[in-house]
Amino acid sequence: MTVEGGSAPQTAAANDPQAQLLKQGEYLARAADCAACHTAPKGKPFAGGLPIASPIGTIYSTNITPDKDTGIGNYSLEDFDKAVRHGIAKNGSTLYPAMPYTSYAKVRPADVKALYAYFMNGVQPVSQANKATDIPWPMSMRWPLSLWRKMFAPAVVADAASTDNDPISRGRYLVEGLAHCSACHTPRGFALQEKALTDDSTAFLSGGVVDNFLAKNLRGDVTDGLGNWSEGDITAFLKSGRNDHSAVFGGMTDVVQHSTQHMSDDDLAAIAKYLKTLKPVDPNAKALAYDDTAAKALRVGSDKSNGALTFLDNCAACHRSTGKGYTQTFPTLALSSTVNSVDPTSLIHIVLRGAEMPSTKSAPTHYAMPGFDDRLTDQDVADVLTFVRSSWGNKAPAVTAAQVAKVRKDVAAAPQPQR
Repeated sequence: MTVEGGSAPQTAAANDPQAQLLKQGEYLARAADCAACHTAPKGKPFAGGLPIASPIGTIYSTNITPDKDTGIGNYSLEDFDKAVRHGIAKNGSTLYPAMPYTSYAKVRPADVKALYAYFMNGVQPVSQANKATDIPWPMSMRWPLSLWRKMFAPAVVADAASTDNDPISRGRYLVEGLAHCSACHTPRGFALQEKALTDDSTAFLSGGVVDNFLAKNLRGDVTDGLGNWSEGDITAFLKSGRNDHSAVFGGMTDVVQHSTQHMSDDDLAAIAKYLKTLKPVDPNAKALAYDDTAAKALRVGSDKSNGALTFLDNCAACHRSTGKGYTQTFPTLALSSTVNSVDPTSLIHIVLRGAEMPSTKSAPTHYAMPGFDDRLTDQDVADVLTFVRSSWGNKAPAVTAAQVAKVRKDVAAAPQPQR
């Protein structure tokens, strides 16, 4: 068996327990998307060095290959478990919560053992020193992190019986634990902690801003959540990066590319089944209905607003005057949960810097949208997004030029054109 993704060649009989443990560990590492943070662009697998922006400065991911000098080669299983589930490094210091140990606290010890076996025996060691953070003093002091951990980290689970035979329980285990969906999709509190770590609260998976993208609401809301998505829609999205409702963008592109497309159909179905149990934040919201008024106005040229004209000049070729796009090629804007989110951050970011779908095994064609930062002014972007968010049955707040200017600065987009 050859284990991919930074793995050393491993040849063993299928009934070899150690080989099976390595295979399980590799699968779990993909489910946890360890490569996303611990592999830098053009870097060696799991050697770290990826810059991770935070409100207090830049953190660099660490080398988790089994190199004994610069990686985790000297970690015992206990050391590994303390780092992964407790957030405590081998030297006793508390890890920055960029490492989602608040989610990994729910991972079963048996799965931690498999992960340890994989990283120690199935990954190539890389000699690459860890890079110090760019966090200025006094925020760089580590001792406050131990207080943060004691305040916000949940209790680490003891060994528990497998829930693999119950799809909803399996889905909950993956979503709350290994897949650490909450790290992006749950809003943060005053101390940058996730406002909820379990589905006991409707804040859990209700959407959060990460890297100037809105990680969408994964609850049952019919306007900005998954209320109108079927279980099949969710599994298709996780497997291919697209479905009839939407396409991935931002950090979720890497999640699909490196993690979810490699997961088993049973696990993806379990995740979908579990997500569909989450109650909406707003149970009284009414489902949106398509309205062709804007489409007719665009076709006959009766809407002379800047938003409509900007849409015709820059967007209609792919997203069409109907706003429905082309199924699983150019995403629909009509009744889109992303379009109808109250927070327009993702839309502004995409218009300015563009977006692209991953090439996956089930959908290999790569589609990309160009950025319009050097073509559209802040007012143009605000006007076209306000038009989109109020057309074809969409009902979302208007976007202002000030909101666009902020995102333009935050994502280091090109200066707006002068006219």
